[in-house]
Amino acid sequence: MSRYWILQKLQQEQMDCNPLFITSLNSGSNGNCYYVGNAREAVLIDAGISCKETEIRMLRLGLSMSKVKAIFISHEHGDHIRGLTVLSKKYQIPVYITPGTLNNSKLNLPAQLVRSFYSQETVQIGSLHITCFPKIHDAAEPHSFMVSCGPVKVGVFTDLGAVCEQLTHHFQQCDAAFLEANYDENLLHNGSYPYYLKRRISGGMGHLSNRQALELFTNFRHINLSHLLLSHLSKDNNKPDLVLSLFNEHAQGTEIIVASRDMETPVFTIGVKPGSSAESAVQTHSGLQVQCF
Repeated sequence: MSRYWILQKLQQEQMDCNPLFITSLNSGSNGNCYYVGNAREAVLIDAGISCKETEIRMLRLGLSMSKVKAIFISHEHGDHIRGLTVLSKKYQIPVYITPGTLNNSKLNLPAQLVRSFYSQETVQIGSLHITCFPKIHDAAEPHSFMVSCGPVKVGVFTDLGAVCEQLTHHFQQCDAAFLEANYDENLLHNGSYPYYLKRRISGGMGHLSNRQALELFTNFRHINLSHLLLSHLSKDNNKPDLVLSLFNEHAQGTEIIVASRDMETPVFTIGVKPGSSAESAVQTHSGLQVQCF
């Protein structure tokens, strides 16, 4: 059996499993930015931290900005668009954004970089397919996203006022997901926030509680859900150890990660079974290692 044949077989297996590489570059009210990509191209979901900080964190992870072919914006709140203009202009990255979000964002984006998307539309970026669907949140035209490459699907579900049919439909297809777990109900209720802000957070148009996120996870997770990145945790009304312990009790083989509001997570490989030859090709072959991200 020749070396050439073995390499061809490994590469074909890698293509067949279509692994995706994901990381949270930052997650919280101080800025949100999520990376999803394959060996050839990637997208960012939101750009809520500065261009410089995005560059620094991607560099630490070994991720190349040249792979980023598009930025998708979920809604117009500052923690999702703060670094967008500088980042998109510097690297000439197209920005996919709804007309309503753009109109309410006060962004100053070059017209040639703006791409409109609409609810239920699937946008193709290379071999990535990004499905955009509406969510419940107090913004103009808020959307969540599913990023797929072949059969592998990753969801980005944050800033959710409530769990709706659209969310459950997409969540139950995920091999991995970024899922909001913003607040602990007791911490919020007994905390120092003024009443109007507590109502804004928990009143059905703001954010998901730990309990709501856990119910979605336990009732609708896919059997192949390998990674769950708990996202957009409140600094004042949640605790990473608290929510991690809560979800780990029900993990049943899913790796639970808390996305930090201060730094990036590691890069996780989605869609490759542990111990497979394709995983070995991704992790140990020096030629493929550079190409993965």
